[in-house]
Amino acid sequence: MSEETFGQVLRRLRGNRTLEAVAKAAGISTSYVYKLENEQRKPTRTVVEALEAATNARGALIEAIEEDEKRRTRNAEFSSSIDTMGPVRTLERADTFYGEDATERRRLLQIAAGLGALGPTEALRQLIDLNVPAARTLEDWELACADHLHAIRYRPPAQAQVDIHIDLAFVLNQLQQTTAQHGVDHRHTRDLHRVLAALSTVHANMLTRLGEHGAAIRWWRTARAAADSSGDLYLQLGVRSTEAGHGVDSGQRAPEAVLRLLDAAQPLMDRVPGSYGAALIDYTRARTLAMIGRHQEARATLERISERLMTGSLPASIMPAYWRAGQLPYARVWVYSAAGDIERAGQARDEVIASNPDYQFPAIAKLLTAQCTVVAGNVDEGMREAAGVMDDLPDKHRTTMVIQAARMALCAVPVEQRARPAVRDVRSLLAIED
Repeated sequence: MSEETFGQVLRRLRGNRTLEAVAKAAGISTSYVYKLENEQRKPTRTVVEALEAATNARGALIEAIEEDEKRRTRNAEFSSSIDTMGPVRTLERADTFYGEDATERRRLLQIAAGLGALGPTEALRQLIDLNVPAARTLEDWELACADHLHAIRYRPPAQAQVDIHIDLAFVLNQLQQTTAQHGVDHRHTRDLHRVLAALSTVHANMLTRLGEHGAAIRWWRTARAAADSSGDLYLQLGVRSTEAGHGVDSGQRAPEAVLRLLDAAQPLMDRVPGSYGAALIDYTRARTLAMIGRHQEARATLERISERLMTGSLPASIMPAYWRAGQLPYARVWVYSAAGDIERAGQARDEVIASNPDYQFPAIAKLLTAQCTVVAGNVDEGMREAAGVMDDLPDKHRTTMVIQAARMALCAVPVEQRARPAVRDVRSLLAIED
């Protein structure tokens, strides 16, 4: 029995052919093929047969879709058996925490309890974990947050996402019990709010990379509420900066909405003016201003905070590595690329590549400098740069944020030049139809 999904088999059979070529041969749209490869759509039998012929699959695609159906049936049977178990009911009782509904929590637990590739043994272990009476220590939680941070930097988001679900369920249970025992203002309760803020931030990050923007926005809201309840001012600033930054990077929110989020953080910034936490808010502001063409304001903001971003750190007491990961060069590559400053954008890109441990940010930096090349007037060269980045990047690392950066390079192309072959190549790679 093949372990590959239909989308994985289709991608393998396509080989070096473009999405556009396979779509044309099958008589379907390029975007449809892209969604099938990325498990965003379920094909009809007619489409499967058309793709069989287009890829010379010799039955491999038919076999793959049948195996997908068998897996879905097995998972549905397994998940229905856990729906009435204690941990699910416990999560429903936690419904008052931060507005996340019981249906969403049940979905998370089901995924953590075995949907996908975990298997029944691991599902059983996780369900036992949820019922273990001993609470985890703060040190255990800090280590768990560090592990999840490592996962999003080095593993595909779909894989990393599975592992965080059980910890989210567990911390909600522990927070509810600790609040009932000690009250909302107790140190232990505030510590668990910090843990929930950190885990929710990482989870929202994963959802953003996967393009699940509605769910991501709800989890950013949860992260903000948890950070506020923790009383940790710097954590509050860090969460807000990260939420706004991902809104810009992924196209999750309109730039104007991101600026409103940043403006709403001003009262927090006023409590610690000149701090690294306040600089993080303005770091995202500079990138947002650059995106909407307010280049002079973006440069002025960046110059004002550069020293703090270079020398400071966020004194948040949880997941400290998350809040400082090459922010200054990353902001610079955004600001200088949008303005068409090739020399400075190239220098900033090289700094990002050298300093950022997260696989997606070097790719984004390269795509932004491709945009810069286009803005500076060389459309063909910029498009070749963008196509090269996307060609070199494994499919599993093509996050929504990476794709958004490539789209920004495309959007920089003047309308009258968008029919050029180099532009069409990038559109094909991104499954954008004419």
